[in-house]
Amino acid sequence: MYDNILVPVDFSEGNKKALDAALRLATPGKGCVTLLHVIEPIADADFMEIKDFYVTLEKRAHDELARMAEARAGAGLKIRPKTVIGDRAQGILQYAAERKCDLIVLNSHRLTPENGAAGWGTISYKVGILAQCPVMLVK
Repeated sequence: MYDNILVPVDFSEGNKKALDAALRLATPGKGCVTLLHVIEPIADADFMEIKDFYVTLEKRAHDELARMAEARAGAGLKIRPKTVIGDRAQGILQYAAERKCDLIVLNSHRLTPENGAAGWGTISYKVGILAQCPVMLVK
């Protein structure tokens, strides 16, 4: 069992499977699952010029994370929502390293042997290869 699990979310349907898997793997009564949403900044944009845009995105993300956590409140585990702004893969990796996560659980799309290289540029591939802790990909 794991005490400190990170579940990066982008609010797609696959996130529910990843969160449910993380809750099953968390140490009962002691485990903590962090739902992390990383907001990708707009390239070459002045942050201060569109600050209100990011504030709106953060509020929407916070509200959605709270709904996800509330829907699973009966699991007997602490579910912590967190939103950061930055490169998605780097943000996930940095958060996991700084918080000394035991496990990262994230959803990944299915690949076929005929087209296996199609997933090499995905967030799940980058996190799976570069993370300093175990990573579980849920399909």
